[in-house]
Amino acid sequence: MASSHHKVTWGSLIVTLGIIYGDIGTSPLYVMKAIIGEAPIDAHLVKGAISAIFWTLTLQTTFKYVLIILQADNKGEGGVFSLYTLVRRSKFKWLIAPAIIGGCALLADGIIAPPISVSSAVEGLRRYNPYINTVAITIFIIVALFAIQRFGTKWVGRFFGPVMLIWFSMLGLLGFIALLQFPSILECLNPLLAIDLIQDHPSGIFILSAVFLCTTGAEALYSDLGHCGKQNIRISWIFVKTMLVLNYMGQGAWLLLHEGKTLDGNNPFFELMPSWFLISGIIISTLAAVIASQALISGSFTLVNEAMRLNFWPKVRVKYPSDIKGQLYIPSINWLLMSGCIAVVLYFKESANMEGAYGLAIILGMIMDTVLLNFYLHMKRVPMTLVIGMMALFSSVELSFFSANLSKFIHGGWITLLIAGVLMLIMLIWVLAKKIGRQYLDEVSLNDYKSTLIELSRDESIPKYASHLVYLTAVSQQGMIDQKIIHSILQRRPKRADIYWFVHVDVMDEPYRMDYVVSHIADNDIIRIDFKLGFRVAPRINLMFRKVVQDLIQNNEVDITSKYESLNKNNISGDFKFIIVEKYLSFDNDLPFLQRIIMDLYYFIKKYSLSESRAFGLESSLLKVEKFPMIFSTPSDCSNLRRLQ
Repeated sequence: MASSHHKVTWGSLIVTLGIIYGDIGTSPLYVMKAIIGEAPIDAHLVKGAISAIFWTLTLQTTFKYVLIILQADNKGEGGVFSLYTLVRRSKFKWLIAPAIIGGCALLADGIIAPPISVSSAVEGLRRYNPYINTVAITIFIIVALFAIQRFGTKWVGRFFGPVMLIWFSMLGLLGFIALLQFPSILECLNPLLAIDLIQDHPSGIFILSAVFLCTTGAEALYSDLGHCGKQNIRISWIFVKTMLVLNYMGQGAWLLLHEGKTLDGNNPFFELMPSWFLISGIIISTLAAVIASQALISGSFTLVNEAMRLNFWPKVRVKYPSDIKGQLYIPSINWLLMSGCIAVVLYFKESANMEGAYGLAIILGMIMDTVLLNFYLHMKRVPMTLVIGMMALFSSVELSFFSANLSKFIHGGWITLLIAGVLMLIMLIWVLAKKIGRQYLDEVSLNDYKSTLIELSRDESIPKYASHLVYLTAVSQQGMIDQKIIHSILQRRPKRADIYWFVHVDVMDEPYRMDYVVSHIADNDIIRIDFKLGFRVAPRINLMFRKVVQDLIQNNEVDITSKYESLNKNNISGDFKFIIVEKYLSFDNDLPFLQRIIMDLYYFIKKYSLSESRAFGLESSLLKVEKFPMIFSTPSDCSNLRRLQ
């Protein structure tokens, strides 16, 4: 079970700083710069923007995510897929749609967030040399970051917390010093200033899209819930929000002191730093940006792993580079993200150009969180008036941000939507193909073939195929089995064995559940094992099956000693052979046009994904893979075929 109930200690709070707040913590690097742009600094704009930032952090981050949505934990785990598993048993099957959209939006965020964070930090070097090539430095840092993923981040992780503590302390101190020079900036806590800005400023809606960047890491508070626990997140957020607000206030104060001037490419964040501290500040900023990127990369790995377990994503190779629970590495996703990040840097070149691409996919993901949260609160029987009030508040805030971010579509927002759209298409094809396959899945009762299998096991005229024959079945109902497995045993060269084992894996809503159920269809002849595995548990069937067999031997429920006379008298165990029946799309199908397209695309993607055997962790020396044609609907154009006399 995940560590959802961490004790609150100084150590755990510092660890939380390193894991949770990278994305939202680095937003001061680019938010105010994006709001001001190239126009002359305007006091009305600055005060309204600071007010909007404060109330966005209060309503969206603090109220929605820190106070409300952290309550929706699944055995201590959070994130859009965890939230989906809490509500998917409801009668509303369409809730799979917001789960997929939310997950893809978060993955798209993982491609744009590292470039904008690292670029913004590196561009601080232009205070020394306005012509320095920040693109090359940014790409170098990004490549190095992705290159170390294969080794795990255990050795780096212990430094994340202290570095982020230094980072947030620096944010607060720089902001406080600047605030003292213009204390009237505190009037920006008045929400009316934000409302006036949105209503009266000619670019109010576009400015709101830049304001939204201050809360882009809010979902990380929920996605990483299992690593730190809600109490650590809530307490540390008080410190983080205070430091963020102080820094935004300080940047606002500096801008007001330079009213009427233009930024000329300068970043108000770095302008707060005295010249003697600038190089140290740039180094700390770059480290914070790297930590923010690392958190997003790790979150993307976890998200894809959950999507695979929930059958939303093709099977891909997963590695476990360290003994830290939950830490994993997915090579294909790692290089995909790296390629995407490099492409973003090369296309936009400047962090100022990336701001238009950032935010649109994220607000879409936040809206999906709100949709799922609504159904979760109903399932928890929260009073209707309270649910309606909260949903009205969240929806009005998020739809306003969504409308604002739509204005950035032609300024780069289309890129993140394109990325999210491609990911959604893959997930949609995978989900629909699985649904079509289940519609045409032929199931038979094991009881109907029980006596046949027992007789086959005793038939010494047939050479023994293996002492123990293990099949993986897709049928969840106990007592039932795939027709193709029976076909494999009886008709594709009769496979005689001492014991027939049938194994099924159920993906459960609890994230780290690891249980199994044993059904003795025929004592010491036919045994079925149903694994109940959480959606965050790797299905290492070879190891798990071995553990189950050991338990059955200890309980005297099965005898795996070889029945060959020479081996039996020496008490030598019989051999085990796993068989996986892989399906391919037969040409002999008469599917409707749309279903045919979906299945063709599904098998095209499947060709480049991980095989079932590797996905289930089965050793090749113990495994045989059989191909079986998948026939959904047989064409009827042969009915007129006649024999000639």
